[in-house]
Amino acid sequence: MRQLHRLLVAVGVTVGLAGCSTMLVGSHIERGLDFTRYRTFDWGPPDSLPTGDPRLDRDPFFIDHLQGAIEKQMAARGYARVESGPPDLLIHYHASTQRRLDVNDVDHDRGYCQTNDCSTAISQNAGISEYEAGTLIVDIIDARTSQLVWRGWAQDSLDGVLGNRDRLAGTVQKGIDAMFVRLPAGR
Repeated sequence: MRQLHRLLVAVGVTVGLAGCSTMLVGSHIERGLDFTRYRTFDWGPPDSLPTGDPRLDRDPFFIDHLQGAIEKQMAARGYARVESGPPDLLIHYHASTQRRLDVNDVDHDRGYCQTNDCSTAISQNAGISEYEAGTLIVDIIDARTSQLVWRGWAQDSLDGVLGNRDRLAGTVQKGIDAMFVRLPAGR
């Protein structure tokens, strides 16, 4: 429980520092766990929490692209989705959207900048800008013990993404591909 608390604090701090810069992605693996003992996976119960945005809540296009990207990454690492019987792993995800503030312009005025393109941003927008951010968390759970064995997360700006199916699919794919880089291969 203590490790999970530290992980959640680290995710919160990292997400808070993200601003509207490039996509922020990370993952956590349970230390010392032998992933070669896992072969199969299936989807856990759906998230009962809404994303907070009707453009994503129960959107079949979003869900299809998200689950397809995850299943592709699992297959690439040697995990097969169960046809029958209990799976070794359960996958659960949670997506959320929220309004964020980008303070890079203010930071630049104080003599420091988070990104290399800060000087061009200053000339276009002065001060603090508001944007819409999306956060996706994917959990992989040992189905036998109900223990979290891997967590991946991604956050990015959703400005211009939610109303554009191609950009939404591309953003989902980019986030899943990046977060699954550190998932160990199964048997």
